[in-house]
Amino acid sequence: MFTGPALSRFRKKLLVWFSEFQRDLPWRRTKDPYCVWLSEIMLQQTRVAAAIPYYERFLERFPDVNALAEAPEEEVLRAWAGLGYYCRARNLQKAAKLIVVENNSRFPGNLEKALALPGIGQYTASAILSIAYGRKLAVLDGNVARVLARLVAVRGDLHNDGRWQALQKNADTLLAPHAPGDWNQAMMELGATLCSPRSPQCLLCPVGEFCEARKQGLTDRIPEKRRKRAAVQITLATLVLVDAKGDTLLFPPPKSSAKPEVTDDAAVLLSRMWHFPTVQVRQDAESELRKFASQAIWGGKRSHARLQALVKVRHAVTHRQITLQPFRANVAKLPRLQHTKSLPLADLSSVAISNLTRKVARQAFAERYLLDGLQATGGA
Repeated sequence: MFTGPALSRFRKKLLVWFSEFQRDLPWRRTKDPYCVWLSEIMLQQTRVAAAIPYYERFLERFPDVNALAEAPEEEVLRAWAGLGYYCRARNLQKAAKLIVVENNSRFPGNLEKALALPGIGQYTASAILSIAYGRKLAVLDGNVARVLARLVAVRGDLHNDGRWQALQKNADTLLAPHAPGDWNQAMMELGATLCSPRSPQCLLCPVGEFCEARKQGLTDRIPEKRRKRAAVQITLATLVLVDAKGDTLLFPPPKSSAKPEVTDDAAVLLSRMWHFPTVQVRQDAESELRKFASQAIWGGKRSHARLQALVKVRHAVTHRQITLQPFRANVAKLPRLQHTKSLPLADLSSVAISNLTRKVARQAFAERYLLDGLQATGGA
């Protein structure tokens, strides 16, 4: 990497660019460790534009670590609903409770203590501590790794053969010691806006003169694309019971019930939140769902309710490709079962549900509305 005058010039150019062109993001308007921490957790697996409204609403409801620690988990998950990867929210609250008890309600400024918190890895700890506390810790995420790989023209998979460790050493070398927080954000900003995976805007890059990949004409080939993990195809079937009032039945998160209402795999895919009765399909969706429902809903008795197949729902979770076949069944009255909830199908917002459950609810409600309209006009 660069040394001496070249390193000083590199740092100055990047920091000046960041100061002038950085995006105005709400978490950049504060050094509050709680706000910085929240933003870093939300930005894992979530685009900036999508995270902003969630960040602002979450802070309104949970303005500090004490409010987050004291809130019911159900309420935290409901505030997170739509962001996905709900283990982030669960770990966020677990960490908040530890911080209140063990660190006087303030995110620890010590790296070792930060890494001991649930959901906090090396990147996240370095980002929070550098931005909120000015600790001299260089971050390395996908955006920063891409910038560094192009700067020194690193060939091959960045995650193999010690390359990631080498990139971390490069990041440590480049870190501006007088402004570690701004430096880390500048590196991430460069990767997110100009040094993008495809079609990098090299002519606008403030440090393009230092880039070996650009000099060698390799920016479109560096970094090397990672081989994607083979997708796992999973089929689920779910049952939407609807009574005469338009209410539906939801089962609780699996851990809240004495007996499992979904298979373990289905529970994971439903993010262990409130959900419609769901089963993983091996062969025939309707027959397997009927068998499952007879045990989980009707106490071993067979229901003769007509199951109407709705349009299949497609969903992706990491390497899993999910095909979900929803069925709707109209019933005179919803069964009364321990731990379940009866809620209006049109509005399930009072409980925390996953994106997959939300898609099913919309599908079922749209079909019900269409059917009611056809019946009112004498249609088939």
